[in-house]
Parts: sequence; structure tokens; C-alpha cells
Amino acid sequence: MAGQDLIEVRVDVRPPFAFRLRGGSRDGLFRRRGHAVQRLLHVGEEPVLVGAVQPRADLVVVGARARTSAAAVEGVRRWRFALGVDEDHREYVERFKGDRCIGRAVRELPHLRVLRRPDPFEALAWAICEQLIEFDRAVAIERRLIAALGRRCPETGLRDAPTAERLAAEAPARLASFDLAGHRALTLRRAAQAVASGRVDFDDHEACWRRLRAIPGIGAWTVEMLALQGQGRYDHIPAADVGYLKLVGRLVTGNPRARADEAEVRGFFERYGEYRGLAGEHLRVAAAHGWV
Repeated sequence: MAGQDLIEVRVDVRPPFAFRLRGGSRDGLFRRRGHAVQRLLHVGEEPVLVGAVQPRADLVVVGARARTSAAAVEGVRRWRFALGVDEDHREYVERFKGDRCIGRAVRELPHLRVLRRPDPFEALAWAICEQLIEFDRAVAIERRLIAALGRRCPETGLRDAPTAERLAAEAPARLASFDLAGHRALTLRRAAQAVASGRVDFDDHEACWRRLRAIPGIGAWTVEMLALQGQGRYDHIPAADVGYLKLVGRLVTGNPRARADEAEVRGFFERYGEYRGLAGEHLRVAAAHGWV
């Protein structure tokens, strides 16, 4: 981006409901700089630097800089999606502020959002990396992938996640060298190839999920993480998540060591209808604060 005239697009967003600009992300893609949050993303091959600042509770300034106005506008759209700044959760809060499990978290933290990704492939790739391992170890793998295979903007020091095309071209052994299990490295490469070839269309949710589920190593949890974090589908809950298995097991039985199965987790979250995914985030917070 150096030495080029950049086009800047800024939008004043007045959130329709309680909103609080969050900090950075563990993988280093979302970064907090003072009062602003920013990251590098790409629209096609064009790098776009996006950022947001919240000078007042009722105002968020979202901006993007790119070589073309089309890329900057698209960058702003994706960044607004990732931040969740346009979401109105009033109905959700009214319905569940008295809920016995998440009610206090809903009342105390109405601004809570699901961490979303501006690119659905990023959400899919990270879900594969996070399958059945400790989150800290998964984050370390993601950071290695970003450092080795991601795209970098030298002027800002920011990096973007690897593209589907880049991961599809890597040998499984190279991906495994970042500490991915061998079968998981193969799954990541196959998923990247399906996306890079156009066989997976993230805009067609149902068809996308069916195609991905046909890839060995991709199950319900991975697709549900994509739906929730990459496609904005709050009606999905990653029911096989170990945290939910433990939480629901304890809440249902009263035994702190009990663990539910996947079907029991799905049954537990049925009460939250189209807000299952958001309710899951509030349940995590409620448990972390000892409110449930």
C-alpha cells in the first residue's frame, strides 16, 4: 500500500442497541490501538485496512483505506459484520433477561456479541485448527499459519489470515509442521481446495454445509462454528464444544463433574430458538462470573 494514493471511506454508525467496541483477538488479527480496533483484510487481492473507534456510547466510526473505493466500501461492510455494530438485540434481551441460566449475563452485558470473522473461510479454517485441542494450542497454530502464510502490510505491521488458495497449494506435511495433527492438516487442505475451486459457496448456507460435511474430518461442530462466526447464524450452536458439554452437564444434573452429550446440549439450547448461538456466549460469561 506504500506510495499509492489511498481512498478512505468513513461511516458514522449509530448502533440500534447497546454496543461496546471490544479489544483484540488472540490470533493477533484484530488489534487494539489506543481507543481503536483495526485489522488488515483483503477484497480479492486488494489489501484493505479497516478500523473502528467509539467516541460515545451511541456512535461508532467505522472506516477503511484501500486503493479503490469499491474495496474500501466492501471492507467497511465486512468490518461492520465482524463487529456486530448494526445488530439490534432488544427482542433477545426482553425474552431472556429473566432466564434462570443466562438472565443475569443478559442484563449485565446486553452489548455482548459473538466474535465473528470478516471472511467465512477464515472462520472455517480456524474451526478446523481448533478441533479437539486446547484453545491456547490452537491459537498458537493459527498465529504460526498467519506468520508463515498470511499476507502482510509492511506499513502497518498487520497481517491477514492465509487465503484458501494459499492453503490449498501447501502440502499436508507443511501444514502439519505448524503443529496441526496430520489428519487435521489434510482436512484443512481439502477444505481450502473445495473453497478455492468454487465448489463451496459460502453465500448458499445449506449447500455450503452439505459440501463441507462431505469432507472427511469436518463434522457438525466445525460447520456450526462456521455458521456462527463466519455467516452470522445465531440459530446455530456448536453443541459438541467441550465447554458446553461440561456446562450443560453441570446445570442439568447439579454435579460439577457431569458431562452432557451433544444431543443434550442441543436440547438445552432449544429454548433460545433463533438466538442459540448468542445465548451460548452469555452462558459462557455467566459461568465465568459464577452467576450460574
